[in-house]
Amino acid sequence: RPIIGDYDVNHEGSGDMYYKGANMLHTLRQLVEDDEKWRQILRSMNKDFYHQTVTTQQIEEYLSKKTGYDLKEFFDQYLRTTKIPTLEYKMEDNILKYRWTNIIDKFDMPILVYIDNNAEWLYPKAEWKSLKLETKTPNIVVDRNFYIDIKPL
Repeated sequence: RPIIGDYDVNHEGSGDMYYKGANMLHTLRQLVEDDEKWRQILRSMNKDFYHQTVTTQQIEEYLSKKTGYDLKEFFDQYLRTTKIPTLEYKMEDNILKYRWTNIIDKFDMPILVYIDNNAEWLYPKAEWKSLKLETKTPNIVVDRNFYIDIKPL
């Protein structure tokens, strides 16, 4: 079940919401790419909402504002569906082809990969994208700090 259940119908979210939520926040931390900034965002959120009851929408808007990213589809993907984004990739000669599957419409999240030990941010979409590489047999490692599934083809 999704992390967030249906509102106003006495319907809880998933039983593993804490694990999923922690994985989602860790993924967001990777996107921020600055642990000190991430720490300050969490501290300011605690300070700004101290002793308040807040809504999901307030937290989502707050994190979008503080990170500088439009996180609507990110939160819709991770909080309101059970779908775990899947990065599919394959080599065709010296072209790396990659895309997201198992995603909602307009899901947009970069992913960090290491190609022959060199860090490279990829920006997958639902359609195949391509990256020309120097070799036909690169060593490709997807950073495991993202809450995704990986499917080499």
